Amino acid sequence: MENLWVFLVSWLILGFSLWGYDVEGLGVNWGTQAIHRLAPNTVVQMFKDNGIKKVKLFDADESTLSAFSGTDIEVMVAIPNGDLSAMLDYKRAQRWVEKNVTRYNFEGGVNIKYVAVGNEPFLKSYNGTFENATLPALKNIQNALNEAGVGNTVKATVPLNADVYESPSGSNVPSSGRFRTDVADLMTQMVQFLSLNNAPFTVNIYPFLSLYGNPGFPVDYAFFDGGAAPIVDNGIQYTNVFDANFDTLVSALKAAGFGNLPIIVGEVGWPTDGDVNANINNAIRFYRGLLPRIAANVGTPLRPGSIEMYLFGLLDEDAKTVAPGNFERHWGIFRYDGLPKFPMDLSGQNRDIYLVGAKNVKYLQNQWCEFNPNAKNLDKLADNINFACTFADCTPLGYGSSCQGLDANQNASFAFNVYFQTQKQNLAACDFQGLARLALHNISTPTCNFTIQITSSGLKTAVPVALSLIAAIVYLHF
Repeated sequence: MENLWVFLVSWLILGFSLWGYDVEGLGVNWGTQAIHRLAPNTVVQMFKDNGIKKVKLFDADESTLSAFSGTDIEVMVAIPNGDLSAMLDYKRAQRWVEKNVTRYNFEGGVNIKYVAVGNEPFLKSYNGTFENATLPALKNIQNALNEAGVGNTVKATVPLNADVYESPSGSNVPSSGRFRTDVADLMTQMVQFLSLNNAPFTVNIYPFLSLYGNPGFPVDYAFFDGGAAPIVDNGIQYTNVFDANFDTLVSALKAAGFGNLPIIVGEVGWPTDGDVNANINNAIRFYRGLLPRIAANVGTPLRPGSIEMYLFGLLDEDAKTVAPGNFERHWGIFRYDGLPKFPMDLSGQNRDIYLVGAKNVKYLQNQWCEFNPNAKNLDKLADNINFACTFADCTPLGYGSSCQGLDANQNASFAFNVYFQTQKQNLAACDFQGLARLALHNISTPTCNFTIQITSSGLKTAVPVALSLIAAIVYLHF
């Protein structure tokens, strides 16, 4: 009996230790472009409950940062692209550092480790808008950190999209990687400054986007389970696009004279809706390949060892722009309300477990807004659906998405309901010129969730970017 007790205690200790296993170098992005936001304290508790020790933010919001006080979670704060030009004034950069970094630098304060200066500012789609401001802003922020006496522990970096480097046309192998011609001189100056200050290069790598943007891209090459035909480069076999992409950067850095510069993967993940390849099964497949690699410190052929990575992202964000694609609102490993979407083992041991969801989340009433089948005049139906989808998130209705199989009436109900929930269930928001009515029973289908929104956290909520009048007639198959 005593031996049995010892065995049970040992088993429990092992189980708790596995659950609390922290993967060195693993962090998560927390974006807040949502119409109804979870309270910062609720989200920070999710980080603690799941043993997540690093977070990357997209601003330096005071209520968000204050919630991390005393947690020792490593934080990357950020300066949005729109604020980069202001940082060209060194005094303003000094004030920014004082307000958003040094004021939290005390015992029991916030463990700020990085400042992200901009976010993918050299994207081709920006047409050079931020190119003149980014490097001077980076220099001013790092110099202000150095002057404030925190530069040894807090480093400024620039999260960049993987489109800042490429393989010359025709080669398409990692060893030929070079910085993009139009920004090559600027990138060389930037990496020189980063190296001088012992700061890392930060890159966002999305195998999903390789698949999304290239119809002929081999699907298996986006994952890590060895199903793809390898690309051979100087005897090295690349069986997944992540390794090939990362090593293209390593080669570009080497060609610029900084081959040993530390690299952080600022964003990596897989969306779960909004495209034919964005679904839970593919997300599970992706993370079950990625997370064991992070835990085992596998690295890549040209950069073996540990790589600091930040999963993208924590929560779905229903107010993000959908300009890149409808999937943009569905990157979260948790739903909008903090519930985990699928089994996920952050320890990299691929146990079939769920993450710990948000606690004490309060929802609006159990009521929905649906299409009124008794409506007489349907002439304005398309216009009303357009209106609803302009100010609420109808992306699950798109081709290849979770709700694409709804019939015409259900499509209308989804649009009406998501707008109704966005408007905090204001009864006036469930009329649509007599085309809608209130429903007190759940109108969800087995494959499509008609959400009940959470109550407001009291924070200022994001205003959704208009979907360019979303062309709902196409979306909804009318």
